[in-house]
Amino acid sequence: MTHVTERSDAGNAAGRAVGNGRRSQDGDGSKRRPRTVTYAEAGVSIHAGEQAVELLKSKVHRTMRPEVLGDIGGFAGLFRLDTKKYQNPILASSTDGVGTKLVIAQALDIHDTVGIDLVAMVVDDLVACGAEPLFLLDYIACGEVVPEKVAEIGAGIADGCRYAGCALLGGETAEHPGVLRPDEYDLSATGVGVVEEDQILGRDRVEVGDVVIAMGSSGLHSNGYSLVRHVLLGMARMRLDTVVEEFGNQRTLGEELLTPTKIYARDCLDLIKEADVRALAHITGGGIAGNLVRVLPDNVDAIVDRATWRPQHIFDMVQTRGRIDQAEMETTFNMGVGMMTIVSPNDHERALAFLRGRGLEAWAVGEVVEGTGEVQMIGSHTRG
Repeated sequence: MTHVTERSDAGNAAGRAVGNGRRSQDGDGSKRRPRTVTYAEAGVSIHAGEQAVELLKSKVHRTMRPEVLGDIGGFAGLFRLDTKKYQNPILASSTDGVGTKLVIAQALDIHDTVGIDLVAMVVDDLVACGAEPLFLLDYIACGEVVPEKVAEIGAGIADGCRYAGCALLGGETAEHPGVLRPDEYDLSATGVGVVEEDQILGRDRVEVGDVVIAMGSSGLHSNGYSLVRHVLLGMARMRLDTVVEEFGNQRTLGEELLTPTKIYARDCLDLIKEADVRALAHITGGGIAGNLVRVLPDNVDAIVDRATWRPQHIFDMVQTRGRIDQAEMETTFNMGVGMMTIVSPNDHERALAFLRGRGLEAWAVGEVVEGTGEVQMIGSHTRG
């Protein structure tokens, strides 16, 4: 990463003498130098940060694209934009984090998957406007930099970038003793993508008669974890190592909660080439209605029929044990849908065949009708 340890207070504590103001002497009468404080004693190890970067380098190198200039470790990441490739290139940018899913990772001491979640939250926001993710920069804030742990986190970020086809261009690993506990950390990232101006997806393309297609999620993804922890670990007093029969394969609650967020970027970009895609909606905080409405013009509504799919068991478990009403569930969680696309009615069968051919669970969930720019959730989820 470009910088590896936080140094904003350098020069304040490091290198200063401490003591009671008296000059002390050795037994032979010579003056003894006053003791000095190091940055490490204040809780920040620059060496640990540098070691973490060395452990990460091979993973980061696997994310490199031909447009990347130089190597990690500089003051800034460099990326050559081939302007001859585009007629009217528009840069897109998105920033996000992982949220309190990190609490589960820290409790289980499993750190190699939350980086995938981080990348998913950023790149799939970019692709929602039709932009190809080009590169990503991350920020890791730790109570204490443990090189092996930071390397695990970074490896997950690098894996996510490879899945999305973007370069991990650099970032920052900051050590915040006294602010975060030694085992705590937080993550965020910013991604940059590019799209031709006349190919930007959005509400101005959506028309009455278009078909709404859902793409299945891998589970909770990275939203609603404060409510999940409150219900399952608090109210229900469940343990993360509890085996839940409904999850299958002797899967524990902790394993289910740490399931990485599915990354849709490459599949969606290729879908745009295969079918007449009008809009994409990344289903994150706010749920299906709260995100799908963002791509609807004011003169139409989107009908979403719950009867067309069954959410994974984890959603039913949270709702039942927390006694949560349907509206609250649908505002908080993705309910089994990670991405939605609105396509031309003439192309919806082709779009479904393409997505299923890529191994994605995809189905027609509704249609666009005349309205006032709202999402109408109808029907009930199937139970089994």
